Amino acid sequence: MKKLLIILLLGASPVAVGQVVDPANVVIRNVHIVAPEAEDVTVNLLIRDNKLEIISKDKIPTPAGFVALDAEGGYVVGTLRLEESPSFIILDGDPREDFDVLLDTEAHAVFAVHAGKLRKNSLLYAEGTLEEVEEEPTPRGWLAYTPPPMAIPTNFGDESKWNQWKTTNTTGIFLAAIVLDRQHWPSQDSNSEQQVGDLEFFEGGEIRGFRIGTVGSLNYTERPWVYTVFGATNAFDKGFEVDRKDDFTWFDYRLDIPVAETMTLSVGKQKEPISMERVMSMVQLPMQERTSVSDALLPSRNFGAVLSGNALDERMSWAGGLFHNFIDSDDNLGGTPTQLIGRVTWVPWVSNDGSNLFHLGGGLRYSNGKQGARYFTEPEFNKSPDFVDTDFIDTDDINQFNLEASWRKGPWWVHAEYVGTDVDSAASGDPDFTGYHITGSWILTGEMRDYRYRSGIFGPVPVARSVYQGGIGAWELGARYSSVDLTDGLVDGGEMDILSVGINWYLSPIFNVNFNYRFITNDKGGLSGDTQGVMGRVLLMLE
Repeated sequence: MKKLLIILLLGASPVAVGQVVDPANVVIRNVHIVAPEAEDVTVNLLIRDNKLEIISKDKIPTPAGFVALDAEGGYVVGTLRLEESPSFIILDGDPREDFDVLLDTEAHAVFAVHAGKLRKNSLLYAEGTLEEVEEEPTPRGWLAYTPPPMAIPTNFGDESKWNQWKTTNTTGIFLAAIVLDRQHWPSQDSNSEQQVGDLEFFEGGEIRGFRIGTVGSLNYTERPWVYTVFGATNAFDKGFEVDRKDDFTWFDYRLDIPVAETMTLSVGKQKEPISMERVMSMVQLPMQERTSVSDALLPSRNFGAVLSGNALDERMSWAGGLFHNFIDSDDNLGGTPTQLIGRVTWVPWVSNDGSNLFHLGGGLRYSNGKQGARYFTEPEFNKSPDFVDTDFIDTDDINQFNLEASWRKGPWWVHAEYVGTDVDSAASGDPDFTGYHITGSWILTGEMRDYRYRSGIFGPVPVARSVYQGGIGAWELGARYSSVDLTDGLVDGGEMDILSVGINWYLSPIFNVNFNYRFITNDKGGLSGDTQGVMGRVLLMLE
């Protein structure tokens, strides 16, 4: 009945008036999606070759040969399916509040298209359209180099929300998230059992982690400072203080201070600027856990200062940091290690509409090796013993490098990383440890991860239409192969290869249900063991 009503409304609309546009290649900005019994969302639309290609909350650049129209906050009613010819109308009023808007579409419809044919248009060109700007500057967005530990709601700044506040000189939002896991081990051969013990003791469910914190701004200066304070239980982010999983740990507390138009100084406990997988929040990744490569070889958080910025018209990001974790250590300042870390990313090519993009990156990390080193990890399941472990290594210094490459085309994303670790330890034969992974993602419902030029990372999966707005949410398939080798010199830490597949269902931006399967091969102690594991997860964030 609803579809019939829409078709009748479109059919009754007069032919185009106002600006004459090509409906097959057009950008429509600032339009509200009507969602019954839910908060509406303001988005931008890109129609290419008579098919709806992008629905995004972010600003869409105007490709060459296109025009951009400003819907001025109008309300869209109709069918918004990606990769299909558009059929919808844009109304100048909210039909949920005023039914007369639907009864008199001739007066209230400002744009109408049916099966790709323009029926009416009284929208004006968006600013800058007539100059045919091929690529518009990318907004800076989040001030800091590393994103907050969880997604900030799109309605951030809405003072009517109970968990948001604003005073004369401060703003803030209170955030929380809980992750529930259920682990099962379908098979384990005898070699694996000799290596790590019987995995039946690691079956069952657990609260994977609980996060709580706040993000906001201090508006005492012309350029506001941003503060981030977060804590967690059960080491929700693998790689920091893993020997204290059952304690509540303050793992993020920092100030992000703008020092120039495109430069920021971040001071406090934060992520080290190396590896896209490390910089991204874990809940943004296609798989449930980070790779064994990252967990074993790259620390997550440390106390220090990071200076970051952009160059080459924001196609390049850079960050460098000095870290010294004496605050969380029982040792004195002179007895704790010092680290120097840096990362550079570059986008050598991006299409005019921004949907097709290639990314390159690299990082270096130096540690003076005080307090020694130990590299170990689980097989990308939290409810598991460590499969590979070097034990303690007495070191003089440690040098690491990271290489990364990404390609994203619409809903497709492929990302690969390599990590090398050179340990200066004569007593252990100066071992070199390595690891790599390649990860693929396909968003079946057509949404596209945004690329954040500020820090050279990809954002989370956007949800074009959540289940609470009458949609099916966003569905994503993921696959990954990872390998980490901790055997070299006089160290037999083991070599582990993992093949993973997974599916994610984002019912809304704050509610995610997912499932992962892994086949694990572990070569250690002269044995080669095979194991299979599966895990289901539910993630719920406070909006």
